[in-house]
Amino acid sequence: MIRKYLLGGLILAIGLIYIVKLFMLQVVTTEGYDIENDNAVRKEFIYPKRGYIFDRNGTLLVANEASYDVMVIPREVKAMDTLEFCNILKIDIEKFNNILEKSRRYSPRLPSVFVPQLAKDEYAMLAEKMHKFQGFYIQKRDIRDYKTDYGANVLGFIAEVNNSTIENDPYYNLGDLIGKQGIEKSYEELLRGRKGVRYIQKDRFNRNIGSVNNGLYDTLPVPGKDLTLTLDIDLQGYGEQLMTKKRGGIVAIDPKTGEILALVSSPSYQPQLLVGRQRSINYNILNSDTINRPLFDRGLLQMFPPGSPFKTLTGLVGLQEGVCDPDQIYFCSGAYVYGRSNRRMVCHCGGGARDLKLAISKSCNSYFANLYKKIIEKYPTAAEGINAWSNHLKSFGLGDFLGYDLPIGKKGMIPTGDYYNKQYSDFRWGATTTLSNAIGQGEVLTTPIQMANWVAAIANRGYYVKPHILKPSDKYDIDSSYINRVYTTVSPEYFDPIIEGMAEVFKSGTAYFLNVPGINICGKTGTAENYTKINGKRVQLTDHSIFMAFAPKEDPKIAIAVFVENGYFGARWAGRISSLMIEKYLKGEVSLKDMEALVLSKSLEDEYLKPYSGKSFYINQ
Repeated sequence: MIRKYLLGGLILAIGLIYIVKLFMLQVVTTEGYDIENDNAVRKEFIYPKRGYIFDRNGTLLVANEASYDVMVIPREVKAMDTLEFCNILKIDIEKFNNILEKSRRYSPRLPSVFVPQLAKDEYAMLAEKMHKFQGFYIQKRDIRDYKTDYGANVLGFIAEVNNSTIENDPYYNLGDLIGKQGIEKSYEELLRGRKGVRYIQKDRFNRNIGSVNNGLYDTLPVPGKDLTLTLDIDLQGYGEQLMTKKRGGIVAIDPKTGEILALVSSPSYQPQLLVGRQRSINYNILNSDTINRPLFDRGLLQMFPPGSPFKTLTGLVGLQEGVCDPDQIYFCSGAYVYGRSNRRMVCHCGGGARDLKLAISKSCNSYFANLYKKIIEKYPTAAEGINAWSNHLKSFGLGDFLGYDLPIGKKGMIPTGDYYNKQYSDFRWGATTTLSNAIGQGEVLTTPIQMANWVAAIANRGYYVKPHILKPSDKYDIDSSYINRVYTTVSPEYFDPIIEGMAEVFKSGTAYFLNVPGINICGKTGTAENYTKINGKRVQLTDHSIFMAFAPKEDPKIAIAVFVENGYFGARWAGRISSLMIEKYLKGEVSLKDMEALVLSKSLEDEYLKPYSGKSFYINQ
């Protein structure tokens, strides 16, 4: 009898011990079942659809298309016919071993991309033989499908993440794709969505037998947000066509909103080149072209002396500082003479009596040199004068990043008193030492987007909205800085005389032949000197052509800056392109057919070959 109860008690005690142990493991302790380290479970990511990208008019620019990645879990790879596997994927044994070793270093138990983005024929051939290659599987994923040939510099591209990204952001795994450059990079978190996870149960023969616990641990992917850009793809494409066989940049902005309408960089490339298995090869080709630099965004990165368009700012600062009034006359004799040695700043305006309006329309160097000198010498020291001048200019967004929502840029250069104190520490410098600043030469450097922004501020009579490429939407938040106004230090009443001078540029000034029927345009031509070094010697090449404008004068809807490398004087190419872009945007079509044909057919490639001829020469425009 005792034995009978003893056996039953023993069985009951053992049962209670198991129950308590299971309770402790599953309820009390946190060291229970870890699905991530279960050798009988394979973790598979479900990639979300990346968000589509549209232009301001609803035109689809970027979509997705199906792609197939070969994935590997290194510790599950068994002996197999490696040669057959490599032949299907069109890789050699050495590459196979290198990729496998890289995947093993990343993680022997986690999946990583072995070969990305299979072609359809490769996928079909491999899929039917996949059972022969243990440790490998095929994962469907979307890649980008560009629906436009334009705007590559704005859209950017996606590529595999690097080790640094993986280490700093736990979201990404080896082989994941991430936005590189342009919108794809700036708004990566909105576009990418969130990955889902599927846990696959395997049997003792390493075969998949379904989801763990009927999908209890699985999560669904969250698709990325669709984005609407401020870009007008028709205007963007037209600008790229006008810049064919030319180098330079075009930036067009809606002055009221700061929305970027076009951001052209030339030469450029077709976005679809950086998609698929040929992406790396094509990228290396583009990146190694150090002559044309198609990956270099000239609208955001090209720094240059702005030349005569800068005279509009010199005029505004002079008015604000009270050292001139619009009707004040200065007589130009063909040069501004200054300094003890009677140095000359040559002027090509034709000479004569100049008020502010005529000085802008005729682009009189002498007038603005005189005005600049008065600004600097208003203060007790030249350094204080330069600082006052500099602060006004910086209020227009110059000398610093504008804060736009694209991932690259250059600050440009607006010198300060401290800068010149360091440059000229061995003698007393003054206004005439820095006189070239008056006409946008000297140490002043700007980018095309900064120039477009400051002409937008002129069009708005004293304020701008930070340039941006993403339109507001109820589907996502936009930074408030892309809605709020930024005011300059120049009072609104001082802008009208400058605007009248810019309007006169098209009536009787340096751009009189660039008028567009039915549109009242305000603009300013510019020519920037262009130097390079050949065999260690500083040689002057053909000047850069620069133009800025806004229109219509009465109700500005577009502000534009155009920069054409080695393009001669401002109105010659940059001015023509500006007028054509303005008409295209405001009217939807172009009436200036002869001008359009001339620009479309013109190549400046011979100009760009000159530095490589090995000959020194001087071109005087």
